[in-house]
Amino acid sequence: MAACTRTIVKVLTGCHIHSLTPCHSTLASVSQTALRHLPVRTFAAVKPAKKEKKDEKTKVEKKVRIIDNTNRHKPYGLRAWAPVDDVYVIKHYPRPVYDPDTAVDMLKSFQQIEHTAPAQFVYIDLKLDMTLEKKKMVDTFVSTVHLPHPFKAELNKVVLFTEDPDQAKLATENGATFVGGEELIPKILNDEIQADFYLSVPEFLSKLPPLKNKLRKKFPKSKRGLVGVDIVKMLNLFKTGHEYVVERDCYVVTKIATLDMPKEHILSNLRTVIEDVCTYRPLSFGPFVERAIISSSTSEALKFHFQKFLPSVEEETVSSLVHCVPL
Repeated sequence: MAACTRTIVKVLTGCHIHSLTPCHSTLASVSQTALRHLPVRTFAAVKPAKKEKKDEKTKVEKKVRIIDNTNRHKPYGLRAWAPVDDVYVIKHYPRPVYDPDTAVDMLKSFQQIEHTAPAQFVYIDLKLDMTLEKKKMVDTFVSTVHLPHPFKAELNKVVLFTEDPDQAKLATENGATFVGGEELIPKILNDEIQADFYLSVPEFLSKLPPLKNKLRKKFPKSKRGLVGVDIVKMLNLFKTGHEYVVERDCYVVTKIATLDMPKEHILSNLRTVIEDVCTYRPLSFGPFVERAIISSSTSEALKFHFQKFLPSVEEETVSSLVHCVPL
């Protein structure tokens, strides 16, 4: 009986394997045939959806916070209006602003206390408001002013370009260091002639382009008054004239005197420089000078009140009328 059972199981197993094998091969063949005859269809790539334009970002304007310290018990960010003791940390208190007379007296006292050189230079540092209407700015400039009390021991060296013998003789008589025409050009290029100012008559200006790269800012320009026909007037200005320039976009740092000069002479030179600076922007835009500092070569810097040196609107109107009068 057991043998019969084993025989039946073997038979059934063989039948099962036999029945499955052709089925498997049939499925494989069908699948391969199906893969061969299936239609292949290509589709175009889907275009990405257009992103809607974002609204333009609204420009956030940075508002300058204006702090009004009036009627406050102490300035904003500081400890008090004035220190109580003689020894204190400067940054914790507002910087004092002196009258010009007091500031000059303090500079002279610093020199006596520290026993420094009495003939050291006096400097002023002016911060200018260069803004104009509609986001325009005042161009940086170089100016030469005649100080009422010159402090230089030597006169400036001046070169005058002219080919007219009469003009050359007139320039020599009025203190020009070098006078000539085209013969001066190679000497200047070879550094045989060096001067503080280079002047020219209008007729000779067309022959000066070879000196542009050599002279750079000293190249004669009518805008600076270095080109003209009034030779005596130009020489009188540039022989003893004092030159200053606007640096770092809005700052004027220049010498105005020596500390051993009388206080009245120092203040007179100070007034002359500030008044000349203010001519480069119309007074209708407000004060041109924002901040003024005076110092000497070895002293600390002192802020001073400069408002009394600023020209008024009436003075500007009168000066403009004077300039309009035909010569």
